[in-house]
Amino acid sequence: MEKLKRLSLHWVKFEILVHVPEDCKMCSVMVRPADTIKDLRVHLVKQGVTSWKKQFSYNGRELGEYETIRGLNIKSGAVLLLEQINER
Repeated sequence: MEKLKRLSLHWVKFEILVHVPEDCKMCSVMVRPADTIKDLRVHLVKQGVTSWKKQFSYNGRELGEYETIRGLNIKSGAVLLLEQINER
């Protein structure tokens, strides 16, 4: 059963939302649990949303490029924030 559960992580998809405050836009993205934040950027670029020099955050925590959706415990219907990085 555990093997079947692990295999399902490669093909099960669910929807998350990405809020882009600068554009006053909310984007829907279909992701897999094994996808990384970098994969999420690729999905957004395909939708015409540029994520260059922007940081993802979830529940007040900044997300790293190589963290997985499953590792971050992001569930279906979750909202991620995509904000401009403050240059210091």
